[in-house]
Amino acid sequence: MSDIVGYRRPGAGAQPAYLHPPYKSSVARAPALPPVAVPQTLSEVTGPLFADLAVGAHEADLTKGSAAPPQGERIIVQGRVLDQDNRPVPRTLVELWQCNAAGRYHHPLDQHDAPLDPNFHGFGRAVTDDDGFYRFVTIRPGAYPWRNHANAWRPAHIHFSLFGPSFLTRLVTQMYFPGDPLLPLDPIFNCVDDPVARDRMVAAFSLDATVPEFALGYVFDIVVRGREATPMEGDAP
Repeated sequence: MSDIVGYRRPGAGAQPAYLHPPYKSSVARAPALPPVAVPQTLSEVTGPLFADLAVGAHEADLTKGSAAPPQGERIIVQGRVLDQDNRPVPRTLVELWQCNAAGRYHHPLDQHDAPLDPNFHGFGRAVTDDDGFYRFVTIRPGAYPWRNHANAWRPAHIHFSLFGPSFLTRLVTQMYFPGDPLLPLDPIFNCVDDPVARDRMVAAFSLDATVPEFALGYVFDIVVRGREATPMEGDAP
């Protein structure tokens, strides 16, 4: 076990605090005691393999599979999954979920007074290729109110879940859109103290990813561990 190469831990302020009082749910859910660092042994630095997982190409296109196209602005979201040394992570499972263009999730607990779109269910998945690349076709999600404080609205965002190459690289995060005026007002986005790390959750508009006459493109690279790791999601809706 002594020759096991473990993962570097994120830098100070690069991950959201468990207790962030402006985000009210964290007050009730934050642990009362400081976390205990677990030694990295073989069981931590190895994990599930998805090379043989049967994921169809259609599962990465959230605009198809229904009777009609969903309402809203069609977009492309793509990027690479990288490890702490900037190496691609191939054949890792990338799952995505989001609300519709009106800002409502296809979920019974979402009671936001906005219309459901019968042609958009808001979830998909893909497996990265040999270069760690993934790509989704979807629609731009809408902002929605969430009652954290007076006139509170969540910025448009997309949830991501990744497994990476080991149990220590399991990651759930949110992707935001550049230039969103709600970002400076959002307590969940601002749970991350380090502004450089916070910006890792904002996708970049890309003309190269944009498809003419079809959809705007955004690039969202995700680092699953180490000093440059993408900040994780807390108990966000």
